[in-house]
Amino acid sequence: MTIKTGAKYHVRGGEMSLAEMQQYEMMLKEKYPERIFTEMTFTVDGDYVDVDYQYDTVPFDRIRRITGYLVGNMTRWNDAKRAEEADRVKHGI
Repeated sequence: MTIKTGAKYHVRGGEMSLAEMQQYEMMLKEKYPERIFTEMTFTVDGDYVDVDYQYDTVPFDRIRRITGYLVGNMTRWNDAKRAEEADRVKHGI
């Protein structure tokens, strides 16, 4: 099975075929299906291969608990709920 990928491959300490590198990538994709790999470095040491990989960062939406509600932002809140948030005591770390 051939996979189309945008990942860059780097090999250190020896040689590897493209098919072998793609096989390692397929194993990683099975283990971490939600990840998108951007770069893979293979370090060959005799019969052993160390794989170092990097993947894209996943966008993260911050969710906070404000006045008893889980929210990402307060754009849809009415004036009363905004005032409740403004009046609450904010504790420092």
